[in-house]
Amino acid sequence: MTITNDIRYIGVNDHQVDLFEGQYVVPNGISYNSYVILDEKVAIMDTVDINFTQEWLSNMKEVLGDRKPDYLIVQHMEPDHSASIDIFLNEYPEAVVVSSAPAFKMMKNFFGTDYAERRIVVGEGCTLELGSHVLTFVTAPMVHWPEVIVTYDSKDKVLFSADGFGKFGALDVEEEDWACEARRYYIGIVGKYGAQVQALLKKAAGLDIQIICPLHGPVLTENLGYYINLYDIWSSYRVESEGIVIAYSSIYGNTEAAAVLLAETLEEKGCPKVVVNDLARCDMHEAVEDAFRYGTLVLASPTYNADIFPYTKEFIHHLTDRNYQNRTVAFMENGSWAPQAAKVMKKMLENSKDLTFADTTVTILSALNEESKAQIEALAEELLRAK
Repeated sequence: MTITNDIRYIGVNDHQVDLFEGQYVVPNGISYNSYVILDEKVAIMDTVDINFTQEWLSNMKEVLGDRKPDYLIVQHMEPDHSASIDIFLNEYPEAVVVSSAPAFKMMKNFFGTDYAERRIVVGEGCTLELGSHVLTFVTAPMVHWPEVIVTYDSKDKVLFSADGFGKFGALDVEEEDWACEARRYYIGIVGKYGAQVQALLKKAAGLDIQIICPLHGPVLTENLGYYINLYDIWSSYRVESEGIVIAYSSIYGNTEAAAVLLAETLEEKGCPKVVVNDLARCDMHEAVEDAFRYGTLVLASPTYNADIFPYTKEFIHHLTDRNYQNRTVAFMENGSWAPQAAKVMKKMLENSKDLTFADTTVTILSALNEESKAQIEALAEELLRAK
């Protein structure tokens, strides 16, 4: 794939992986992106997962022909991008590895060496001249590991964005909506580090960027303002879309019946979007994505072992681990003799910033009755008034 006259894509597609990072379902696989910059000097941008090293080297050699790489630039040390470093450096013994000081410490942990005799350590604002291409390095700590750098090519106005602007999905599958899988990727993997992403976006705002080359997903060449605006929304924890998410767990179907009744009531009253997630059966990370996308979340859980149902607890942990904030939250609880799920759920969220809790709590005593149905009606009205 040709990115510009001097920049080529040499990445690979992975359809073997079932769970990315051991937890994220990726039905369309994932790409491990790597790039070559061809100039007086040749720079390779990042490596790939160890299972695809030979395919990557073959892609590289097809582009290079008789030329040899002068530099390997390592922006991120996560193994899906760094695992082939040692093999590459053995293949090309004259190549120099360029990366941040924290990255070289990680290389010693991964490979037993920090390549002290063949390395260039770079930090904020450092440059590397390849010829007509001058690369400027920008530190991006905790986006989403501490060693991360991103790289700006001033000639072709390309930002090599590391994991930023990444997306689930291999590049050899039918084109799909970017935002959906990019949002799930961002919220799941980077979502905790909104402040750090905001800092990086401020740095990027001073650059004339025409192309974004991430380490996962498609190269972005058009309407970059759309992608940057979404990243600004996500990393500042602002509401992206108007709507209400109902996330429930249910043992015998009674809490589910309450969640469904609330959804139907909201829709009848004109709510623009209602999303219902059964936390025991849905993709948990899709549900987390929904909670961050929309402005209102209703948590519905049975009381279980004087606590809440395990799937609900896991879900709330995912939210708080990613700094869930700036939303309206309501509670529905069920209990046959001592309902206390609402109290437990609220306590789990007590350290989250800028949450507004609904005044109405729905309490179900085993099964829906006229009183709990009236509470659902009242909750629907309260949530819609708050919109």
